[in-house]
Amino acid sequence: MTRTASIALAAALLAGATALPAAAQGLGADSADAAFRATTLNLSASGESKVTPDLATITLGVQTDGPTAAQALSANAAQMTRVVAALRKAGIAERDIQTSSLNVSPQYVYEQNQPPKLNGYQASNQVTIQVRDLAKLGQTVDATVGAGATNVGGISFGLQDPKAAEDAARLDAVKALQAKADLYARATGYRIVRLVSLGEGGGYTPSPPPMPMYAMAKREMADSSPVSAGELKVRIDVSATYELAK
Repeated sequence: MTRTASIALAAALLAGATALPAAAQGLGADSADAAFRATTLNLSASGESKVTPDLATITLGVQTDGPTAAQALSANAAQMTRVVAALRKAGIAERDIQTSSLNVSPQYVYEQNQPPKLNGYQASNQVTIQVRDLAKLGQTVDATVGAGATNVGGISFGLQDPKAAEDAARLDAVKALQAKADLYARATGYRIVRLVSLGEGGGYTPSPPPMPMYAMAKREMADSSPVSAGELKVRIDVSATYELAK
């Protein structure tokens, strides 16, 4: 091969190598341009299902006083042991009883122009329980108060297995979303080509507890405390992008 031919071949190869990226860039630009030219519709919708709760969560507490921290704790432990025994007797499983707080704090007497005076100690112990048989909820609360519980926290209701309720809400949400997309397409003179993306938000959350209510341990009850579980709403939010065409 002559020197002139070698130079010509190298120039041709260099020109080809330069042309390939340019061609690839052209293809990418065409693809991006096509995506930019597509008409899309972004929508959101929600669906709900209503279900009767089958789970209740309650916080029970024992509060005791003593001249020393040890005595306050000792009295508290004895009283809480009776409360837990009452829970087990009422059919609450061990896995559904959990200590949520345990505190000991000094108690002071405050008088004007006098330094605070120590007046003993106060111990408090709280357990969070889950009741799976709501028919026995009122009896369970009453049994613990009779055994020594000095306060009952707010009650929240929930579901042991929320999947079925969530799936029902999902179906309702997608149905509402599709109906909305069809409406927009007809109103604008377009037709739906395809579903580009679909996203989900929301989901099951237990009902929030009310403000705490307090019960004196020595009160007498002729009947069990009435408790109404009501109804839970499970909500699912969905959003989607549709491609439209004339």
